[in-house]
Amino acid sequence: MDTQGRGRADGIDPADQWVLNPHTGDYELRLSPSSEQRVPSPRRPGGRAANRRAARAQNADSGPAAAGAPPSGPPGTPRRRRAAPAEEPTSTGRRKQKPKMARWKKVLIWTGGTMAFVLFAAAAAGYLYYQHLNNNITSVSDDGAGTGGFSKDRAINVLLIGTDKRTGKGNAGYGDNGSAGHADTTILLHVSKDRTNATALSIPRDMITDIPDCPTTQEDGSSKVIPGSQGKRFNESLGQSGRTPSCAMRTATQITGIRIDHFMVADFNAVKTLSSAVGGVDICLAKDIDDPKSHLKLDKGKHTIEGEEALAFVRTRHSVGFGGDLSRIELQQQFLSSLMRKLKSNDTLTSPRKMFKLAEAGTKALTVDDGIGDIGKLRDLGTEIGKVDTKNLTFATTPVVDNTDGATVLLNEAKADPLFQMMRADVSLTEVKKQEKEKKKEQDARLKGPQSEASEVRVDIYNGGAKAGSASKTLSWLQLEQGVLKSSQLGNAPKPLAKTQLEYDPDQADQARKLAEIMGLPGSALKPGKSEENAQGLPTMKLTLGKDFKGAGIPLVPPKKAPDDIQRVEADKKMCAK
Repeated sequence: MDTQGRGRADGIDPADQWVLNPHTGDYELRLSPSSEQRVPSPRRPGGRAANRRAARAQNADSGPAAAGAPPSGPPGTPRRRRAAPAEEPTSTGRRKQKPKMARWKKVLIWTGGTMAFVLFAAAAAGYLYYQHLNNNITSVSDDGAGTGGFSKDRAINVLLIGTDKRTGKGNAGYGDNGSAGHADTTILLHVSKDRTNATALSIPRDMITDIPDCPTTQEDGSSKVIPGSQGKRFNESLGQSGRTPSCAMRTATQITGIRIDHFMVADFNAVKTLSSAVGGVDICLAKDIDDPKSHLKLDKGKHTIEGEEALAFVRTRHSVGFGGDLSRIELQQQFLSSLMRKLKSNDTLTSPRKMFKLAEAGTKALTVDDGIGDIGKLRDLGTEIGKVDTKNLTFATTPVVDNTDGATVLLNEAKADPLFQMMRADVSLTEVKKQEKEKKKEQDARLKGPQSEASEVRVDIYNGGAKAGSASKTLSWLQLEQGVLKSSQLGNAPKPLAKTQLEYDPDQADQARKLAEIMGLPGSALKPGKSEENAQGLPTMKLTLGKDFKGAGIPLVPPKKAPDDIQRVEADKKMCAK
């Protein structure tokens, strides 16, 4: 290292390391105050700076030849290097200082540092709040009753359950004292594959049905099968005999034939906190209501309700309609329609305060299946559901008839089956332009064209996954009621099929179209290929009844619209409760 570099390393200016010896007239290198190379000499007035000025004067007097280098010193003494211009002493003996940083640069540096800190703090706070919301969520196992989770590329089915369990502050006066809770309010929400529409199907709590065996995860992690029960109210599928929401899910699937992706269970607090979070829900009454059992007292007209009053509204039934559960369902559908409109309004979506309150209320009041027991998955599900326009959301009620006891109801299969079939086939209850256009494009050419007479249809029937006895029942129905006499039943198919299929030789296309019309088969069930020969050696179509087959005379093609007299409410329509 040269002397200049060494000086910098020791924190000493290089110019201060060369000292003029007045006795010899030479410069000598001083490494430290105790260095042997230092020659003590009396200091000139003015100190070290004055010595340097004297040295420069001597160099100037020595002439041009000596001007470029310091005087010679002892052998081996390094030559002095010229200091950089910035290091040259000034006329006052001080070195020039570095230029000061511009004020705007300092401001920029401080602003950038502050912004980085703010962003870091915000990210940390966001993460902590994310974890906070996660910790709010309660999740339980679906015990294999669901599909395993929703997908963005298919329809979504979610079971929404309102329980009457008396948990939470201020709820001691509601529900059954000491009860584990029931499925007091149940809605099966179906969201179409293309997210253009949705159907919210209410299942009456007092509807008599069979509850299946329900494998149930216990608190210690073990599994126990809760035995099924016949002829029970639907609301007993939750809470009673140790049944969990997964059992309500199995029961709803058994009734409708719809596989469900997830469930969400809300308690009384959900109605109170969610209605308050959006600043109240608008409702309309066609008459005064004074129900001492639900504690609701409201005058005829429009109201904005929240909290305890909102809970009383969705629970009242004795002062509206016929005073039963079906009348209460209509009130709940009106309330939920209004809540949906409020949730999707700009007034809510542009208010950070309301959105935070909704996040808190939603995560605290819900119990969900473990497939959506994470705030990220719950958000993704909410995003998919939120794509549906409110005008294409229809609330409907499962068709029922009164039971002989006057307190319960029974499923009206004649009206309910077409409705369930529409939901399974992802058919909207409202007219959706986009969906109607796609349907016209998908019309199958295989169903168009001439048809033969029923008596000309030759077909062999196989059971490929339908209920036992389906093939023989279908044969009897075709021969006795439809005139398809050239038909036979040949037992089970070589392998099961998920969907019913009709395979035929292209020359039998007219027969295939006729049979499809009789049985209500969709164009997708027709498979041009190779026929088989019957006992007479004639080409014969092969009909395989798949797992989707519901029974003889029940069409597989969903109806184009639901029965006209089913109870339903469109979410964008404002109605007054009667």
